[in-house]
Amino acid sequence: MTKILVATDKPFAAIAVKGIREVVEGAGMKLVLLEKYTEKEQLLEAVKEVDAIIIRSDIISKEVLDAAKQLKIVVRAGAGYDNVDLEAATAHNVVVMNTPGQNSNAVAELVFGMLVYGSRGFFNGASGTELKGKKLGILAYGNVGRNVARIAGGFDMELYAYDAYTPKTVIENDGVKAVSSTEELFKTCQIVSLHIPATAETKGSINFELMNSMPKGAMVVNTARKEVMDEAGLTKMFEERPDFKYISDIKPTIDAELAAKYPDRYYATPKKMGAQTAEANINAGIAAARQIVDFIQNGNEQFRVNK
Repeated sequence: MTKILVATDKPFAAIAVKGIREVVEGAGMKLVLLEKYTEKEQLLEAVKEVDAIIIRSDIISKEVLDAAKQLKIVVRAGAGYDNVDLEAATAHNVVVMNTPGQNSNAVAELVFGMLVYGSRGFFNGASGTELKGKKLGILAYGNVGRNVARIAGGFDMELYAYDAYTPKTVIENDGVKAVSSTEELFKTCQIVSLHIPATAETKGSINFELMNSMPKGAMVVNTARKEVMDEAGLTKMFEERPDFKYISDIKPTIDAELAAKYPDRYYATPKKMGAQTAEANINAGIAAARQIVDFIQNGNEQFRVNK
């Protein structure tokens, strides 16, 4: 019998697990749960005899793949997949997929919770600013970026976006002005929301020069990956631009330093919260289960992310 492992140190909601189980067992397969594990050895033991794995932020390394002798597919329940060693997976003939779009609204709503919090001075009792009329730049116009644009319309913000891989017509059909570069986006917008993946091209790309080109009252919101930030540049930005704020859903390496020095201009969530809604939890988990069943039964590789 085909075995599908759900390996989550940060578990799915019970209702999501119920939905996953219904999909898996409805297809005549067996569901195995490894929740709230604390040691890598527990994961290495659990993967030994499974055909498929569903994960969240859990690390699927070469060591894990070496241990998983029967493994055919790994699905990351969410958009990002930099927690999976894609090269090693390909070498082991393991398909890796994500579940694009399932967490998008949850992340986009968090962006605006953070924007309101930041623009109101972290609710410190002093006068803040409104989002209405502010220029919002969206860096990468994928599923999350499009939801950010949709919600921003309700705040009556001026919307700009840059995405090297999305045609300008697609962006502008949503009532968003497409700019020609990342540099133009930062120079134009008081607020920039980051939605780029952590790749060789993007790691450390949000540097001092970019941020310092922003208009007065600059604020950067990061619900993407901490690796896209140049932390030396971020430190310099705080030192040289007292009008600058940085709000992140991922703690940077220098979190303690920034929190101590700039409590009125810096905030990071205690844990990554972007996909932490009941709806996103359910959607992504069930989508992952359906993709695995479809792959095993029909060979469908629509959402494959490794070569």
